[in-house]
Amino acid sequence: MTAEPLHLDPFVTDLDGESALLRAAGPLARVVLPGGVPVWAVTHHAEARELLTDKRLVKDINVWGAWQRGEIPPDWPLIGLANPGRSMLTVDGEDHRRLRALVAQALTPRRVERMRERITELTNGLLDELAAHGKPGGTVDLKAAFAYPLPMYVISDLMGIDPADHPRLKVLFEKFFSTQTPPEEVVATLGELAGMMAKVVAARRAEPGDDLTSALIAASEDGDHLTDEEIVSTLQLMVAAGHETTISLIVNAVVNLSTHPEQLELVRSGQVGWDAVIEETLRFSTPTSHVLIRFATEDVEVGTGADVRTLPAGEALIVSYGAIGRDEKQHGPTAGVFDITRSPIRHISFGHGPHVCPGAALSRLEAGVALPALYARFPGLTLAVPASDLRNKPVLTQNDLFELPVRLA
Repeated sequence: MTAEPLHLDPFVTDLDGESALLRAAGPLARVVLPGGVPVWAVTHHAEARELLTDKRLVKDINVWGAWQRGEIPPDWPLIGLANPGRSMLTVDGEDHRRLRALVAQALTPRRVERMRERITELTNGLLDELAAHGKPGGTVDLKAAFAYPLPMYVISDLMGIDPADHPRLKVLFEKFFSTQTPPEEVVATLGELAGMMAKVVAARRAEPGDDLTSALIAASEDGDHLTDEEIVSTLQLMVAAGHETTISLIVNAVVNLSTHPEQLELVRSGQVGWDAVIEETLRFSTPTSHVLIRFATEDVEVGTGADVRTLPAGEALIVSYGAIGRDEKQHGPTAGVFDITRSPIRHISFGHGPHVCPGAALSRLEAGVALPALYARFPGLTLAVPASDLRNKPVLTQNDLFELPVRLA
């Protein structure tokens, strides 16, 4: 293992290369986050599964020695991901079980499946717009015209958010996730996001509807209800994760199929299903690059044999899904190859253990509707630029491109 910590690139200029370095330094690697914040990263599949269920690792930021010592400023660009308010993301044990149980009452499999018709309607509408405005052989940004608006409309429908708020939410979430948000804007961004979510909660309290926010307000377990603070934080978490993850999943699937035409032909011929495309994309080009942050309540040994290292008490851990998805110890010597015939495709790109993403089924459903419809409408769709020209946004947590130029055909 390397002795020197790896400084994660705040501009994400070579995510695959950086992920390879993390795997080589793992399974537990020392890294430095943008802003000069030192943490540890778990980079291998097996060790990540263990740590994601290890009760010695908690979400309480007050366990973090650097936080206790005042070394993490309140305007650190990533503070909203390390300390985002009281929600399922930031509590453990009984508190987490309580919050997750109440959220589960609202986000049921039946409610998710009921979204299929609406997702199909939105997908077809966006494709109609593409067909109407995109000239055959012309270039269009598929992310801006399709991959972004679809999940934003879906999550807004689900949560009861006014579509008129989409433009401002887009700006705020870009600032929320970016490593380049000026320090003077960090606190204001977090405050405005919380204010917009609080407005949604207040509106749904005054006039409940058939939406998830109303269901969260009504959810009860033995007379226990979510507080407004918990609902606001949960709403912000679900909106953020609910659209960003799906954007990346759709975009990455299109890139992978465009650069592997033989794989696309397997789907077109019916030899392989779209579910395999989704699962292999989740593994190979995981939408989430790194998840922040867990904190060790005591020393934790990670790895075995010569690879064993100790995560010290009071230290912070990130889960580097971009590295984990191509771990050869889990996926074999072809881990670095996009292959939809891989069987079985076992990944943890939506997490593992008690904090596994509650919106995973919705994200899969959206991609499962959007991708076949896209290729049915535009069977000759190709990238308009070489894949090597595609650029990641300066976002540490998401595998997120600035744009996806394609030619429609």
